[in-house]
Amino acid sequence: MARYSQADVLQAVLKPLLKDFTYWFNQSRSLLERHDLPHLTTDQQADLLARVQQAQQDVAAATALFQATGCQVGIDPAALGPWHQLVAECWRTSMAYHAACADEV
Repeated sequence: MARYSQADVLQAVLKPLLKDFTYWFNQSRSLLERHDLPHLTTDQQADLLARVQQAQQDVAAATALFQATGCQVGIDPAALGPWHQLVAECWRTSMAYHAACADEV
């Protein structure tokens, strides 16, 4: 049976997860900054954008720490939960926006 070090596991799991968070938060930020979303009020859109921007900073800090330690440090799962929830909220927002766009055609 193969034995994996903690660094191997973190590299295999955490590295792609952080990359995914970075990707989805970038996509969400782009949508929120470039489009008026009719299903959100201006305040709701600004709040969501601010939360995405904060999450981007948090993910960037976690990624930098992860890389600086040679993949030796993990992230508390309690920190990951809110990021997952925010990504899901962003997906729902994007789906609503694209559905509204499709209805206009």
